[in-house]
Amino acid sequence: MTKTLYLMRHGQTLFNQLKRIQGSSDSPLTDKGIADARQVGAYFKENEIHFDHAYCSTQERASDTLELITNQPYERLKGIKEWGFGVFEGESEVLNPKIDPVRQSHGEFFVQYGGESDVQVQARMVRTLTAIMDRPDNQQVLAVSHGGATFMFLRKWLSMDEIKRQKIVLDNCAVLKFTYEDGKFTFQSIRNLPTN
Repeated sequence: MTKTLYLMRHGQTLFNQLKRIQGSSDSPLTDKGIADARQVGAYFKENEIHFDHAYCSTQERASDTLELITNQPYERLKGIKEWGFGVFEGESEVLNPKIDPVRQSHGEFFVQYGGESDVQVQARMVRTLTAIMDRPDNQQVLAVSHGGATFMFLRKWLSMDEIKRQKIVLDNCAVLKFTYEDGKFTFQSIRNLPTN
C-alpha cells in the first residue's frame, strides 16, 4: 500500500535571519517564522490534508513550527535533527566551506570539527523516516525537520541534476511530498510559501 510523507523545513529563526550556522544549536522562530508556519497550517486545513501521525526533530525550532501547524499529539525524534556542524555552529554562514564538486555537498568537512558528514546525515534521515513509514498505522505523516538534513534525504531519492532541473529550493517552511512503498520514497512535489 502506498503511504504519504509530508517532510517540512521549520520556520525562519533568528539564526536564519542573521545568516548564522545552526546545526544542533538552536534559536527562536522570528515573527515571520511564526506567521509562515501558521500559513502552512492554514493551507493543510483548507486543502483537507490530515495526518494520522506527526513528528519533529528534538530541536525547538522544529517542535515550535509543528505546534503552530497542528494541535495534534506528536513525537520528537533525534534521527531527523539538523546536520551537526561541530564548532561552526553559531558562526557566520560565510565560514561554510565550498561545495565538494564530486559529492556536491559539504562532504566530510565538518567531521574534523566535531560535526557530521553528508553520508551520516543522509543515513540517519533515511533510517528514521523509513522506520516511521513502516509503522502499520502510519498512512499520511507530517515530519518537521531542517534544511541540511532534508536536503540530504532528498538527495537519496533525486540526483543533483534532477534537483537542479526541477529548481528545488528548500526555503523555510518548504513542504516536500513523498510517496512511500516497499522501503522506497518517491518525490512528488515541493511547496514553498509565496515570497512577499
